[in-house]
Amino acid sequence: MRVVNVFESPDQVADAAAALFVESAAAAVARTGFFSVALAGGATPQAMYTRLTSDDGPGGRAPWTRTHFFWGDERCVPPDHPDSNYRAAQETLIRRLPIALEQVHRIEGERPDALAASRYEDVLRDFFHPGPGGFPAIDLVLLGLGADGHTASLFPGSPALDDRARLAVATTAPGVGGRRVTLTVPVLNRGARVVFLVVGAAKAEALAAVLEGPTRPDQWPAQLIAPQGELIWVVDRAAAAELSDAVL
Repeated sequence: MRVVNVFESPDQVADAAAALFVESAAAAVARTGFFSVALAGGATPQAMYTRLTSDDGPGGRAPWTRTHFFWGDERCVPPDHPDSNYRAAQETLIRRLPIALEQVHRIEGERPDALAASRYEDVLRDFFHPGPGGFPAIDLVLLGLGADGHTASLFPGSPALDDRARLAVATTAPGVGGRRVTLTVPVLNRGARVVFLVVGAAKAEALAAVLEGPTRPDQWPAQLIAPQGELIWVVDRAAAAELSDAVL
C-alpha cells in the first residue's frame, strides 16, 4: 500500500515523520518485544531526529530501551568524520537517548568497503536470523530521495541495483566518487514500513518521475522500492510541486 502525504513545510514533514517513528516503534514492540529501524542520512532525517529528542517532541513516548538502530547506507569514512551518517545520527539522536551500546548496529565505514559490506551482512544475519537465502524484516526503513532519483546509496546505473542475493554491498557515488556501503533492494523491500522523507523544490522532478513517470529504475532507482508492507511518502509542498492530482 502506497500513501503520499504532503505537508506545507519541512518542519511539518519532520513532525509527521517523528510521529510515524513513535507509532511504528510502539506497534513493533507490542508485536515482537523490540523495534528495529534503519536510519537514513541527509538533512531531512536529521530534522526528524532532532524533533524526536526535543522537549516537546513525541520521543518521550518511544520505547527507546527496546529500539535497535541500523543504517540504510554509509559513506566509507571513520565514524567521527563529518560525512558519516552514523555521526550525524549520533549527534542529533542516539547520544541523547537512554540506550545501551549493543542497541546500535552501525556500518563500519572506516574499513575497506567490501569488507564493511560483508561484516554488515553478518550483523544483520546475526540479529534477524533470516535463514539461508532470506532477508531481514526491519520494522521501519527511513529513506531519502536524491535529485538524481537515488535512495540509500543505490545510484542510477549502479550494479548494486541488480543485486538480489546479498544484504549489503559496496558501491560508488557518481560524480563525487566516494565509496559507500548500502543495503540492497530486497532488504529495503522487506521493511514492514518504509518511509520516504522528501523536501525542497530540487527534489520535485525526481519525485514526480519516481511516482508517476515511466518505470525506469536504472534511471530512477527509488522506483525499485516496493515493500511488502507499507510505503509512505512524507513530502513538503515544494517537493510535491510537479505531482498530479491523481497522486495527491
